[in-house]
Amino acid sequence: MDLIARISHHFTESAHLKLQAMDLLAGPIAQGAARMVQCLLADGKVLSCGNGGSAGDAQHFSSELLNRFEMERPGLAAMALTTDTSTITAIANDYDYEQVFAKQVRALGHRNDLLLAISTSGNSRNVVAAVHAAHEREMGVIALTGRSGGAIGNTLGDGDVHICVPDERTARIQEIHLLTIHCLCDAIDCLLLGAE
Repeated sequence: MDLIARISHHFTESAHLKLQAMDLLAGPIAQGAARMVQCLLADGKVLSCGNGGSAGDAQHFSSELLNRFEMERPGLAAMALTTDTSTITAIANDYDYEQVFAKQVRALGHRNDLLLAISTSGNSRNVVAAVHAAHEREMGVIALTGRSGGAIGNTLGDGDVHICVPDERTARIQEIHLLTIHCLCDAIDCLLLGAE
């Protein structure tokens, strides 16, 4: 097996997909960043959630806002709903795993807040439930999905933003999700502080 060729193929495939998706995703990413800045300037916060790699992305996003991205600035209000194992396991045990994010959104979310809902398939039941909970709390939703957007894409309202990666492979979708998170963080900083 030629591992060098296989690795090179991964790099090439990832680069091609990023370039193909750029025109499709740049507008929704810019729209999502503008909504996040609106939320933060209105003393709102951005709650984020996802499973597996998407949980890691939710945490990555909130850490970049709470600490800093590339520019020096005060911390911004963001919280990943994936990190409190006591809360997650209590909800999963007492109710159902499908409710682990929705119950947190109902308890912590307010009208000026946003939910960043991350799912590569768009069909993660607990993320779909979180989107419904956000709507109940009159929160906006920024959905970061892949494939066709799945159930999450069908659940979004008019004021929500859908950033849907046009590919089927989880690894490729996650690679673009990470780039999207960095684009969101950079755009938020530029809108708040001006471009350097």
